[in-house]
Amino acid sequence: MNKRTLLLLLACTTVTVYAQKGKKSKVVIKPRTEFVTELMGKMTVDEKIAQLVQFTADGTVTGPKSGSNFINEIKKGNVGSILNATNVQYTRQIQEVNLANSRLKIPLLFGYDVIHGYRTIFPITLGETASWDLNIARIASEVAAAEAAASGVHWTFAPMVDISRDPRWGRVSEGAGEDTYLGSKMAFARVKGFQGNSLKDLNTILACTKHFAAYGAAEAGRDYNTVDMSERLLRETYLPPFKATVDAGVATFMTSFNEIAGVPSTGNKWLVNNILKGEWGFKGFVVTDYTGINEMIPHGYAKDEQHAGELALTAGVDMDMVGAVFLKYTKKNLEEGKVTQAEIDDACRRILEAKYDLGLFEDPYRYNDAKREKETIYKKEFLDAALNAANKSMVLLKNSNNVLPLKKEQKVAFVGPLVSDEYNIIGSWAATGDRNGYAVSVQEGINKFITDKSKVSFNKGVEIKDTKRDNIQAALKAAANADVIVAVMGEFENQTGEAASQVDINLPGIQKEFLAELKKLGKPVVLVLMNGRPLTLGWESENMDAILEAWFPGTMGGDAIAQTLYGVNNPSGKLPMTFPRSVGQVPIYYNHKNTGRPYLGASDPEQKYKSRYTDSDNSPLYEFGYGLSYTTFSYGNLKLSTQKLSPNGKLKVSVDVKNTGNFDGEEVVQLYVKDVVGSVTRPVRELKGFNKTLIKKGETKTIEFELSPDDLRFYNIDMKFVAEPGDFEVFVGGSSNADLKSTFELVK
Repeated sequence: MNKRTLLLLLACTTVTVYAQKGKKSKVVIKPRTEFVTELMGKMTVDEKIAQLVQFTADGTVTGPKSGSNFINEIKKGNVGSILNATNVQYTRQIQEVNLANSRLKIPLLFGYDVIHGYRTIFPITLGETASWDLNIARIASEVAAAEAAASGVHWTFAPMVDISRDPRWGRVSEGAGEDTYLGSKMAFARVKGFQGNSLKDLNTILACTKHFAAYGAAEAGRDYNTVDMSERLLRETYLPPFKATVDAGVATFMTSFNEIAGVPSTGNKWLVNNILKGEWGFKGFVVTDYTGINEMIPHGYAKDEQHAGELALTAGVDMDMVGAVFLKYTKKNLEEGKVTQAEIDDACRRILEAKYDLGLFEDPYRYNDAKREKETIYKKEFLDAALNAANKSMVLLKNSNNVLPLKKEQKVAFVGPLVSDEYNIIGSWAATGDRNGYAVSVQEGINKFITDKSKVSFNKGVEIKDTKRDNIQAALKAAANADVIVAVMGEFENQTGEAASQVDINLPGIQKEFLAELKKLGKPVVLVLMNGRPLTLGWESENMDAILEAWFPGTMGGDAIAQTLYGVNNPSGKLPMTFPRSVGQVPIYYNHKNTGRPYLGASDPEQKYKSRYTDSDNSPLYEFGYGLSYTTFSYGNLKLSTQKLSPNGKLKVSVDVKNTGNFDGEEVVQLYVKDVVGSVTRPVRELKGFNKTLIKKGETKTIEFELSPDDLRFYNIDMKFVAEPGDFEVFVGGSSNADLKSTFELVK
């Protein structure tokens, strides 16, 4: 059904609601528990089940077509939530249909995927994480929430907090990368950004932690695929970011598509009821991913939809996204004794409480103010925040002979398939971001920055994937007349995101071939990358003079790239995910375990019978936490306040960081810890703290961290979460390869 058809249906509908258009009314309601209890006392079983049902409108497609006529289902009173409806006029029209047909006037909840911006698009989440700046993450979510709320959206399906160590998986673009500690900090900040101080505030929306759980560990990096791991690995690596969002007060959770140890997450009672709602005390509601209940049938876990609905509800799932299983079979399952009234009531209560928290019972149209929508979208301060985030997300991977920053007097040839791009630059899952005119391309950014147009030229040369070579010569001719060549290359936006796993993570098409031709010109070549995942850049790293990882930088991306290339912005980003030398190394991550035969590198006298490759070094191309600057930093004077940490004590770690270069710059100082011997083996090192700080040229700053025994806890041989007495090593530096080291002992 399109919007025109919906308007015709609305014209035939008599609407009686709380607050009619053009009128203001103040509805005084009771405290939440009392209000919801009284409301549920008036509801029939069918009305309660309806709250558990979500259908999709005809907006953005985010999964297989459901085939349901959502307006007819709303008129029947069968729907509690709508997916993929946006803008104040459209959502108001749907809400009016709902309230005209709802006996108890229960408002609908509107959800939409607002991942890294709504209209003002920030860098993709992986890129934003590369800032290692929690304030950036929070502000990005605040802006996204403000714009979405102003457009009639109540609920986002973010943050995605899945840890992933496999760049083949397309959804790494939506997350915080490979590290549990960094991912947990970012997850907490993003929830606080979306939900603010109160959900009653009109610039906030419900956040949704996804995908519960371990979706990022899908076998072979293939989306929707199987996950199998020990409970220890699950609890130590994959669950902490989810727990961090519970601590932040997240309102909703989403189950994942994958199974864990043979049980699909959507029907996993141990995961949802026992851990999330029981052990962690989560009070919000749980929604499935798109048709997640139905998919337990091809998983081989449910025999039919009725059985799948039973498994999901008894596992603790509260809302069925699009699948219609709860609508069709919950009452039947109740009558047959397969689910209980208490389970239905608990799910219904949780959803009604979320609607109450948003103020929808006071005014179902409080998010439907056209004037506020117009005034909020693309505010200047939002665009400034997006530009700042894009600048902070840039990671300088290589800069031989200080070819960067560029100088305005240099003649620069800008080439490559993304040099004038406005469509891909905002990345995947870009909500309602404008891909055709509003986003700033690299060419636009450069032209705003360089007034003497004789100093710059722009030629694509090649396309992203197309193998046509018709335009290469024109681009090479322009490049031959330049002092420096800047190649802007990368992926299509939809090469990452959901359903976008790849076995080949090289630069696609003939982009590398074009780079080889540019190199033959004998001019410095700078490679600017736009991509949603770590790429294999072995040849590029060896042959390019400089490499700038820009990710998909969002609406203001072209300005950020221009400012970074010309030195207005000194890049300070650090990698949140390891870049492999070859896809054959995947999965590759910094906090791996040692083996009984660890390979110590080229200097190791025993080469053969070690855990190594015969055709590649074990090490990554660029390690986790790595990133250069236009200046340089030196580390020294590492101090520990004590060599013996007591069970109730604190350990202060300090280090002097000096800016030894010619530019002011920000450095992400990173603290890693290694538990030398444990009752179970421990990683070679783990991130336990970071501090991003501005250090002026010639300045030395003392950076301090604090460790307690809580920071050293893990699941021991008996699956108890403890800190074991023993020896620990501390490493501090600018990446996970930090070599400034000290030691301490945790005593009994």
